[in-house]
Amino acid sequence: MATKIRLKRMGSKRNPFYRVVVADSRAPRDGRIIEQIGTYNPVAETPEVSINEEKALDWMTKGAQPSDTVRNLFSDKGIMKKFHESKNNG
Repeated sequence: MATKIRLKRMGSKRNPFYRVVVADSRAPRDGRIIEQIGTYNPVAETPEVSINEEKALDWMTKGAQPSDTVRNLFSDKGIMKKFHESKNNG
């Protein structure tokens, strides 16, 4: 099963709020998920990002591929750097 780490849109019209989720790559954007690992609120004055680093790293070591937007969020939080360091050391 190919898994992706991507955003699931929540919130109301013109007021988006996203959950960072792990889902099957064939599932619809707002469809069935495997696990929720964080949230992202782009509407706040300073965009709020909350991600469980342990779960994100665990899923990436299992082969889950982050979407482009999630990859950028992970890079801002330093998760991608930790992932590449652990991959090169172990």
